[in-house]
Amino acid sequence: MTACSPARLLTNFDRLTSGGDARQAAQAVPYGSEPRQTLDVWAPRKQSDDPLPVVIFFYGGGWNEGAAADYGFAGAAYAGNGFIAVVPDYRLVPSVRFPAFVEDGALAVRWVRDNIADYGGDPERITIAGHSAGAYIGAMLTLDQSYLRDAGVDPDIVRAAALLSGPYDFYPFTEMRGRDAFGAWPEPRETQPVTFARADAPPMLLIHGTADQVVMPSNSRKLAAQLQQVGAPVTLRLYEGVNHIDPVTSLASTFRGRTPALQESTSFLLDHSRPERQQRRAAR
Repeated sequence: MTACSPARLLTNFDRLTSGGDARQAAQAVPYGSEPRQTLDVWAPRKQSDDPLPVVIFFYGGGWNEGAAADYGFAGAAYAGNGFIAVVPDYRLVPSVRFPAFVEDGALAVRWVRDNIADYGGDPERITIAGHSAGAYIGAMLTLDQSYLRDAGVDPDIVRAAALLSGPYDFYPFTEMRGRDAFGAWPEPRETQPVTFARADAPPMLLIHGTADQVVMPSNSRKLAAQLQQVGAPVTLRLYEGVNHIDPVTSLASTFRGRTPALQESTSFLLDHSRPERQQRRAAR
């Protein structure tokens, strides 16, 4: 799913065939001062009298490619299921290295907290989703509380995360993308989401295909096992015979039957962002 075409084709085709359940409410809104620090907002076409739950979707691309405009199909998919969906761009390798793209993610969360009510979203019901490198960003924001704190955001603002095909435990860096993005960091374990598993983490849904040869499913298995060991709420879903991009392409209307990723992730995020869930979590 590179920045040039496959994802953009899905977005363009989705607009022709999705039936108009969602609309783009804003495009390329700045959340920071850098050119790639912008985001798109998607909303249900039918307006609601009540504030809606929010999902921030981080796209993948090996930390070195991708564009929010290409992933409108993901924003539209979640918006069509009752969310205000935000799709941020973020700075990419080689212009930056770790942790810049995670820091950008934290700034995007801050923008959502401060502005999403203007688009019909509930700033008390913010969740995170993502695919591949975007799932990595989502996992780091969910588990390592330092990024949101440094951005001036209470880490508890993230109610839940649903992550697709993500790398969470991939040190040592055996391939070029990992070395380029993380190799210069002096403490490699600080780059790994599994390092930050904690008992009070928000509920996480980890989806992975068993036939994924780009990001091995052992990443999700290991993170799930570590979260279970510390007593954190986690659900692991392994899709038999599914490859790396199938979970994200199945968000698009054209391929929606390929995997149940959209249904399972929306159900999970809706369930765990309900106000009564938040009250129980605060009481833990």
